[in-house]
Amino acid sequence: MHDLAGQSLGSSADTAPLRWRKSRRSNPNGACVELAPLSGGRVAVRHSRHPEGPVLIYSGQEFVAFLLGAKAGEFDDMAEGGRPARDETDCAGLDH
Repeated sequence: MHDLAGQSLGSSADTAPLRWRKSRRSNPNGACVELAPLSGGRVAVRHSRHPEGPVLIYSGQEFVAFLLGAKAGEFDDMAEGGRPARDETDCAGLDH
């Protein structure tokens, strides 16, 4: 597997010991993202329906910048209907 920066993650077996988690607002049948903490403050991200698929790696600073932007509503226009999806069954809601 490779992230966008080209860092090799090896096989999916290499990511198996990671502590993957997703939002408790995720629908059990939904297509959500899962996150896992890595050394050095980095964060691994993968698609929950495709755990054997690619894994993206973000630095701690990149991840914090994204979270702060999401919490500030910077991506609300990308949500369905141009507003944030905050329903308990979707993946877009963030805990505040």
